[in-house]
Amino acid sequence: MARGKHPLMKCRHCDAKAVVNMRQHKLALCGPHFVEWVHKQTERFIEKYNMFTRDERVLVAVSGGKDSLALWDILLALGYRADGLYIGLGIDGGLSYSDESHRYITEFIEARGGDLTLHTVDVAGIYGASIPDAARLTRRGREKPCSVCGLSKRHIMNRVAREHGYDVLATGHNLDDEAAVLFGNAMVWSVDYLSRQGPVLPPSHPGLARKVKPLFRFYEREMAAYAIVRGIEYMYDECPHATGATTIRYKELLNQLEESSPGIKLQYVLRFLKAREQHGLFAQVREQLDLRTCPTCGQPTTNDGACSFCRMWERVNDRRIEQGL
Repeated sequence: MARGKHPLMKCRHCDAKAVVNMRQHKLALCGPHFVEWVHKQTERFIEKYNMFTRDERVLVAVSGGKDSLALWDILLALGYRADGLYIGLGIDGGLSYSDESHRYITEFIEARGGDLTLHTVDVAGIYGASIPDAARLTRRGREKPCSVCGLSKRHIMNRVAREHGYDVLATGHNLDDEAAVLFGNAMVWSVDYLSRQGPVLPPSHPGLARKVKPLFRFYEREMAAYAIVRGIEYMYDECPHATGATTIRYKELLNQLEESSPGIKLQYVLRFLKAREQHGLFAQVREQLDLRTCPTCGQPTTNDGACSFCRMWERVNDRRIEQGL
């Protein structure tokens, strides 16, 4: 039987059968009470970490997966002014991963009356190549397109947020994501990344949007349960290029620890944030960040001259011309 669910367990607040048992919280809830709990917890996190207010416009990056669609659903249910952004990466071409991801987002919107705002960016249509093709044309993506993908998504998300006047950019990163990234960065003491990791990344330059992670304290299985209870259909498959990724291995290791010590992942992330806040860990690194303006796209960069995104796509298009593509 799946962990976290037991047919004899009843909801703490009523006599109905529990659909989820959160051992780290010693809390079992039925469907309606679980949804209510998720909504209240999300609202609490948004207020606790000063993510945004009800007067601000929120752009939610949606991929078709459970976390991003759950986040959009939660923010709408709570009454926030939340629109969506989908970035078509062109993964696998044809009727494939990217197409299926977009289909789930379309179904999500249609199920809510079809009047939600979704900004769609077709990478190949705008920049001349899909993410996998761009990766093959650059050294950056010689082995996998993940680097090209991450760089492009960060640039596009920030650009769309700023161009359309959104106050904040929200992503669906959950606790499992945050713990795995923290573990990986701590393993090699990547202080640049550790200095920026957290539920809120304030804009350090006028051209940057505030970035927030309202779900960062929810376990992945809690978001999966939320999607099921709310009837949200989502993309179950991982990106085909994620196979063998170090982050997945870190998640597996952390899950083993969680199995024997429920709540250890949550404590790991929260105590890191507390130590950084109370003892000023990596504060000097954050203060030393010197950002300039890219002369090509106008976005912030640490480079002298064009930003990494513009340089990469310039190389991609040069190679396309060389190869007659």
